[in-house]
Amino acid sequence: MSFDVPDDLRYLESHEWVRVSGDTAEVGITAFAQDELGDVVFVELPEAGAELTAGEDFGVVESIKAVSDVYAPVSGTVTAVNDRLRDEPELLNEDPFGDGWMLEVEIADESDDLLSPDAYRDQIE
Repeated sequence: MSFDVPDDLRYLESHEWVRVSGDTAEVGITAFAQDELGDVVFVELPEAGAELTAGEDFGVVESIKAVSDVYAPVSGTVTAVNDRLRDEPELLNEDPFGDGWMLEVEIADESDDLLSPDAYRDQIE
């Protein structure tokens, strides 16, 4: 099975993505991750103002198959949270790189463990 791996993103081995624009990052989980989880039924995310540390967990995604921690690809301050996920957690399944985004973060530091799109494709194939 082939999964969408957008070329404008960077990835963690734990299947999170980050889209960097200046000093701001948008964060979510990959199409591969949501497929492995199955139907997402609950998402727990930090509040705006929370501090994230790259490589450490910041939330939880619960599906019909599993509960999984979600890890930060960057360090920084959460500036926005996708509140739609509280009532519509299925957005992670339907549009993981669009409407299913999780957080926006003001970047203090990027993880050294970020993968290029090609490296991430190699990992999931």
